This record gives sequence, structure tokens and C-alpha cells, in this order.
Amino acid sequence: MEQQKLLRNIPKVDELLTLAGETGRLYDMTEIIPPSAIRDAIREELEELRGRILSGETAQLPEPGDILESACHRAYQDQISSLRRVVNGTGVVLHTNLGRSLLSWQAVSAVEQVARSYSTLEYDVESGSRGSRHSHIDSLLAEVTGAEAAMVVNNNAAAVLLILSAMGKGGEVITSRGELVEIGGSFRIPDIMTQCGCTLREVGTTNKTHLFDYENAIGEETRALLRVHTSNYRIVGFSQRPSLEELVELGKRSGLPVIEDLGSGSLVDLTAFGIHDEPTVQQSVRAGVDVISFSGDKLLGGPQAGLILGKRTYIEKLKKHPLARALRVDKMTIAALRETLYAYRDPEWAKKNIPVLRMLGQSGQELHARAERLRLALEGFGGAARVVETRGQVGGGSCPTQTMGSWAVAIEPGEMTVDQLAEKLRRAPVPIIGRISQGQYLLDARTLGDDDISFVAERLGEVLW
Repeated sequence: MEQQKLLRNIPKVDELLTLAGETGRLYDMTEIIPPSAIRDAIREELEELRGRILSGETAQLPEPGDILESACHRAYQDQISSLRRVVNGTGVVLHTNLGRSLLSWQAVSAVEQVARSYSTLEYDVESGSRGSRHSHIDSLLAEVTGAEAAMVVNNNAAAVLLILSAMGKGGEVITSRGELVEIGGSFRIPDIMTQCGCTLREVGTTNKTHLFDYENAIGEETRALLRVHTSNYRIVGFSQRPSLEELVELGKRSGLPVIEDLGSGSLVDLTAFGIHDEPTVQQSVRAGVDVISFSGDKLLGGPQAGLILGKRTYIEKLKKHPLARALRVDKMTIAALRETLYAYRDPEWAKKNIPVLRMLGQSGQELHARAERLRLALEGFGGAARVVETRGQVGGGSCPTQTMGSWAVAIEPGEMTVDQLAEKLRRAPVPIIGRISQGQYLLDARTLGDDDISFVAERLGEVLW
């Protein structure tokens, strides 16, 4: 009988909505949450309350105001996007799981502008007629790389798909066995060739491929020579492959185009950052490669995109291929990419203004100073932390064999384990993602922004002390 009485006295949805209106909660919430979502949250809260009563878990009915507050919290939680900001304390600059490259403020501003208003995406204001979305990027990309022509698709995997479909379909494409890469999502060069209607002709061995291997494999069915930059692994030791210049010369003698998938694709020499053996896009252009592709959201420091450049005759062929429309980029990608590429008109300016390059170029002194600021901020919350030397990675399938010296703050979690600390920080409304190394929870200064310091300190204070 008592159960039935509790069930009868559960407030109605409309009663709680009226209460929300009287207290001002409804007005506050409808600024960010649709009314239907608020109603659904109240209905779900009441349904759970009924379940607790029927199971005997709840023997007393909560006050209507408490039920409303719980429903409001539910509505706010449902409203939080699964795709949201995180604080990256891992030290991995191009963290694939955390969105890879950060955009410059100029690129972000450009995206916001075209997202909030109509734009000249495919409109020529000079003639008052239809324009081409290629016009916003292609000439600028050609200018900063020195290529004859260029175009953009939605990622580098799409770029490789388009290139091989347009240039290799119905014939053989020759590739070294040491370059048959697999990237994330099981995207494999052999599989993509099959999908494009090409026949893969493997030459050489895993560790050594000579120029004569390519020469001996060329036949009537050969359509192209493919070079793949092993951007996410390296073959070291007793290894060899022809230089780009040698491969290009062979292509000229044989009347075959040379295609290069550069993968990460840097427009600046990274040796000044202590990163070696990472070729630049311009080196491939100067070597005479016919078609080159690389990613926009890795070492370039832009949005996700596949950048294609090379000889004009091949780029025009790619633009006319049926797949080009299916793989084209949208207005926001174009806006961000244009601002990113524009920065490379002055490489030194780019190093200061593109976040990826700025993070890679930070000195040990800068990193130590930022780590020390976080440690001092934690003292205000009574926390135990110390600054430690560490090493981080570029990430994003770039520069796989190289690490960079850095400084991090090692957090002492007290009675809590480092795994428990990591979980609590990961589950925060704005997740903080660090890394665990040798039993320590580390927050690496390389990927923490100056404006992250106080936020991280406050959150750690809430969790630990």
C-alpha cells in the first residue's frame, strides 16, 4: 500500500515544468537546451524514480524541487557533446585520437566567418557568375610549394584513391615491397590499389630495392611508378632504395609518371627542431615528381584534407575524374586551409603562428618554465607535484623513430592510484588527458597551453586535495 501511495504522489511532468518556469530554471535552460529535451529529461527522471520505488530502493518521495534539479542535471549532461574540448597533457603534438593539429587563430576566425554567413564558395564576384571552389586554394598551394598546379580533397587516403583511380586503373603500378604501408583503420596500399582497379607490381625486398628492380618490372601494362614515404615507420640498418631523382629519371626514360604519397607532408625543414630525416614537399617538387599527395592535419598544421600537387597535365586530369566531386572539401575546410597555407608564404612567420610548428619549436627553457608554473599553481591547492624531464613524440604517424626532450609535471595522487587519477581527470566535463609512465602521472608542458595552467591546477585541486 505504501508503494502505491508513493507512486500516486509522483509529480506529473507538467507540474515540474510549471515549477521550473516559476523558479526561472526553465528560462535559463531553454537558452541552451530545446524544450522537448527538457521535457524528455523530466520524463526519464520520473521513470527512474518509479523504478526505484517499485524495487524498494526508495521508501520516501523526494521533494519536487529535488526531482527537478536532478532532471535539470540530466538534461545538461545529455546536452554535452561527445565531441568536445580536451586538455592535452600527453606531450604528443599530433595526437590522432585528440584531433591531430590545432588550427591557428587566423584559420579559426576564417572558419567562423564562413560558417556563420553565406560565402563566395563557388561564386565569382568579379563576373557575377558561378566560380570554382578550387580557386581558393590551388594557386596558393602551388605558390608555397613551387608546383605547377594543385588541388585538395578531403584527406590523404582520398588523395591516393583519386590518383591511383585516375592514373593507374586497368594497368600495373610498380611499388617497392618496403613501402607497402598500412595506416590507421587498416588502410593498406595493396588493398587500395585493388579498389582503384590497379594491379600492384611489387619489386625488391623489404629492406632493399634497387633502381634495376623498377626497370626490370616495367612492361606494356605499367601505368606509373609509386613511391610511398614510410611516415609511420622506418626500415633501418641494411636497407636501400633509389633516390627520388633516380626514380624520376627512370620515369622520364620510360614515359611513366612518378607518384609520391608523402603522408605527413612538411613545408618547412624540421632539422632546426631536432627532427631529422623528414623530407619536405618542396624537395619532392624540385626532384621532378609528377604527382605528390600529403595530409593537411599533420605537419602542415591545418585541417583534415588531402593535398595533391604536381604537373599541370596530371592535376587537370584528376580534377575531371568522377571521384573528384565525391571527395571534395567543404567551405570550412577551404577557409582553414587557405589561412594555414597563406602563413607559409613566410616560413619564419609560419613557425611562430601555426600551433603545430610553434609546439615543435619550443625550447627546453620554455618548456621547463611552463612546467614550473603548473607546479607552483598546484601548491596553492596543497598538492604534491614535481617537475621532471621526459621525452615526447610528434605523433600522427609522423617522424616515428624520433622523440623530443621535454619537461612534465609528475603528480603525486596520495591515497589514489595513478590509474584512478587518470580516470577522474578523463571523466571531467572538460577532460584532462595525461600519460602514465613508470608509475607516474605526467602532464607534459609541450602540449599544455599557457591558458591551461590555472584550469588544470583548479581541476586537480578538486580531484585530489
